[in-house]
Amino acid sequence: MKAFAGIEKAYSDKAQADIWLQSIPYDGTSTWGKGADQGFEAFLEAAENMELYDIETDTEVYKNGIHILETLTGFDSPEDMFRQTYEQTKVLLEQRKFLTFFGGEHSISIGIIKAFYEKYSNLTVLQIDAHADLRPSYGGTVYNHACAVYDASQNCNLIQVGIRSMDIAEKENMNLEKVYFDHEIAGQQNWMADSIAQMTDQVYITFDLDAFDPAIMPATGTPEPGGLDWHTVTTYLKQVFKHKNVVGFDIVELAPIPDFHAPQFLAAKLYYKMLSYKFNYE
Repeated sequence: MKAFAGIEKAYSDKAQADIWLQSIPYDGTSTWGKGADQGFEAFLEAAENMELYDIETDTEVYKNGIHILETLTGFDSPEDMFRQTYEQTKVLLEQRKFLTFFGGEHSISIGIIKAFYEKYSNLTVLQIDAHADLRPSYGGTVYNHACAVYDASQNCNLIQVGIRSMDIAEKENMNLEKVYFDHEIAGQQNWMADSIAQMTDQVYITFDLDAFDPAIMPATGTPEPGGLDWHTVTTYLKQVFKHKNVVGFDIVELAPIPDFHAPQFLAAKLYYKMLSYKFNYE
């Protein structure tokens, strides 16, 4: 496996790195645009062309060490994907590392989140996403991308940000006091402090890239009109990392567009920015 952003071996060594990155390039239940299983390679290629000094935090977070784990793949079914992802995450959580994950479609988060809430008894899951993903089952399985945070909604404190597409039936599984709809937060900032006040101390972030405006992130399976801009997202994430203990995160749903590099470069910058905040504020 290549090193993240081409960093030298001293910073990519598994034992020495503080940060581990697990790729799960699964795209078995997506219902429209395909290609999320190709996202990780595009993300890595973009990272190799990214500057590793973060101006905002005045840090070079790669020096904390970033190790890419062996890709988790070869799933027979959505149920098999869930089982392997859940079991692998439980094993990883036994190590004293900051764990990060890259999809694949959003269904990969179900097993990851379950392992995290079993470890952290009072966990908040912060979902940044265009879609509610609160269906109890879809397409014949509870491990569909449309069900990505249903289990989380039943077992931990779920905060949803950027939602702008859902089925009416999903309202039954939604705590509207903890949902920050895209049309309500557009151009505003007061929602940021309000949402953070509803979080417990320990937070896991699941970030679906379709939360962004498709003008800057068109490379997703379902690019919904509207959405968040870069500065809104980074302003918000900075506050979350500053005030809460973020215990891990995933980024999902990058479906690369041939010969169009901007979306994967945004994904690489987002990943690195989140790490920069984490290790600047810990």
